[in-house]
Amino acid sequence: MAKQKTCKNEHWPRQALVTGAALLLLLFLLPLFLLPQEEPPTEEPEPTATLPLLTPASVSPVPGWDQSQTLRLLRSDGRVENVTLADYLWGVVAAEMPASFSAEALKAQTVAARTYCLYQRAGAGDKHPGADVCTDSTCCQAYLTREQASAAWGANAQRYADKITAAVSDTNGLLCLYNGQPIDAVFFSSAAGKTSDAAQVWGSEVPYLASVDSPEGDEVPGWRTVVTFTPAEFTQKFTLAHPEADFSGDPAGWFSALVTNDSGAVDTVSIGGVTVTGTQVRSLFGLRSAHFTAAAGDAVTFWVTGYGHGVGMSQYGANALAGEGKTFDEILKWYYTGISVGGWEQ
Repeated sequence: MAKQKTCKNEHWPRQALVTGAALLLLLFLLPLFLLPQEEPPTEEPEPTATLPLLTPASVSPVPGWDQSQTLRLLRSDGRVENVTLADYLWGVVAAEMPASFSAEALKAQTVAARTYCLYQRAGAGDKHPGADVCTDSTCCQAYLTREQASAAWGANAQRYADKITAAVSDTNGLLCLYNGQPIDAVFFSSAAGKTSDAAQVWGSEVPYLASVDSPEGDEVPGWRTVVTFTPAEFTQKFTLAHPEADFSGDPAGWFSALVTNDSGAVDTVSIGGVTVTGTQVRSLFGLRSAHFTAAAGDAVTFWVTGYGHGVGMSQYGANALAGEGKTFDEILKWYYTGISVGGWEQ
């Protein structure tokens, strides 16, 4: 029996398969080696400084609220006219605060005026038969029509009108609230370093009308004034109100026992032996405020600082605070202790 011969290439099919598989794998993997590789992500370093944060407005207007409220406005000629609260506020702010003031001060004035109006309307009673408010500043709030304001502003009329329109719109429906109710948001022109406590001026304690610091000063027009009377003029005015006063002695002794309150305004003073309040003296002699000193001799002289009753928000103080960067609601909370600013949930 012949031996079978063994061929050297008897395993070539298996080698071919292995080689083919290797080539096929190389064809698939080669592009992966040729493509650029991404750098692994690196962690951002921790910040080494604090960036300033943008602070959103703490209060937002209530769109359409002022337009939905209607007031019966008693004008100086006796007519009663129905106006929207928005239109009324425009006229009040135009009359009560210089339109040259900063936007935040004008907005603070608008919220105070809105609050004061609703507070007064709620307790008006028979104050204005057939009307809610009037245009007399000694009774309610001062008021200007758009035509009157435009005439007063001259070349600045359009710019000032736009500023007041924005102040009303940007605070639409916002009020100063204490325990959820509108406050008696009284205001005045300028203080002599501090506002006065309501109890010291009007005799009644009001928690949100406390004495606070106020930053205005000599930049205020007429912040310091001097009022002089002859001795005869002075004694005549005083004895008409207080006939029991005795001015028989040396004029140098007419004033005595002057007592000031926490704000520096005159609380009480003795004149001709009669004790009167600083507010009474202010009214009797037409002084701009009760923050005064006085002396009598060849003339009777009052040195006066500030303008107004001194209770609540100082308008020039509000403008000074706005110049320091305070927002309208911060200004209101500065002057009205313990209040919130927001819409009224009736």
